[in-house]
Amino acid sequence: MDERELLDRLRRGDNAAYEAIFRQWYAPLVATTAALLRDRGPAEEIIQDVMLELWRRRESLVLEQSLRAYLFQAARNRALNHLRRLRVETRGEGTIAAGMPTPEQADSEARENELSVAIQAAVAGLPDRCREVFELSRVHGLKYSEIATSLGISVKTVESQMGKALRVMREKLAAWLPDGDTL
Repeated sequence: MDERELLDRLRRGDNAAYEAIFRQWYAPLVATTAALLRDRGPAEEIIQDVMLELWRRRESLVLEQSLRAYLFQAARNRALNHLRRLRVETRGEGTIAAGMPTPEQADSEARENELSVAIQAAVAGLPDRCREVFELSRVHGLKYSEIATSLGISVKTVESQMGKALRVMREKLAAWLPDGDTL
């Protein structure tokens, strides 16, 4: 049976013509596509898709070249699309992974956030004068003499209030401090 007759029968929905085309071209198409993809599994899926599409389009199929050329071109196009899709997926995975913190980073960030909340709570729990002296010293970076002048108290009082603030903070943040560390 020649190719034109086979295509005419296929267009009319002849299953035997479709089976003849399938049997003749399936193995060579898979081999060629597998060589292009370097993977037989996806190659078989691609060729099955090509053959299914041939059946679906059988009534409207107009070939400008031979059936062989049409099938190999369809297989090649689908294989290249498959490779492009894999490349995009691989690139996307790298981008996604690059944007995500590692478990160690995420754990470290969580610990830092917890510590920050604990420090804020400890500072907020200080008596008013202690908190004011502590914040002027540690947050605003003022010297004890500058704090004393701005609050109208003696430097000794500033030292006493800072000592008290540091003791209270050390107690409240003991769980966060390794042995021997001080504030």
